[in-house]
Amino acid sequence: MMNIKHILFAVAATSLAMTLVGCKDDFSKVEQGRTIAFNKDTREVTLIHDSAMDTLKPVYDVLPPSVFKMPTDPMETGPDPKAGQRMKLDTDKKIIVIFDTKTQKLVDIPITIVDLQTPIDKEHPLVYDKAEKKAKKFPAIDKEKKTITIYSGRQKMLCTFSVPDQYFGYPESTWDAGDEVRLTYKTAGQSLRFMNVSKTDIFKK
Repeated sequence: MMNIKHILFAVAATSLAMTLVGCKDDFSKVEQGRTIAFNKDTREVTLIHDSAMDTLKPVYDVLPPSVFKMPTDPMETGPDPKAGQRMKLDTDKKIIVIFDTKTQKLVDIPITIVDLQTPIDKEHPLVYDKAEKKAKKFPAIDKEKKTITIYSGRQKMLCTFSVPDQYFGYPESTWDAGDEVRLTYKTAGQSLRFMNVSKTDIFKK
């Protein structure tokens, strides 16, 4: 059964989407997805569309990626998004789904799980340094053991795994999840409003 926090989150997320749609004008469209690239110089964000439009259970599977200019009005722009190419980590099926920047395709990579711990919340000592008062850095790459450790706050999961040799040398961002973003637009490629969902605390008063 969905707990009360998830219900509140879903209601809040829906309200945010309606706000994004309605505040600018009645003809605005909404785009939502995970950031795979962000160019600070050109102010362009590239994302993989979430076909489920569900922050709790996203499905990033729409190609080609969408590219949008950030809003021209700085008051309509949230925090800059972090880019990453990890779309999904499925420990049951033992795969990690990435956007391969070389082929411009989504790829299911088989993984060998070395260690899996759950539930791990964001303040757990394994992922949060209380002395420094900050989250520990993930993904963590161990070049000697050839393992990758990922923490997923949404899944409350800390997972260490290995991948086939041809993928291990991929950039660190390959194994990182980009920020979830939501934007409105009227003209294709130019956003009117931009929200970094991952960096927005919808429960903060």
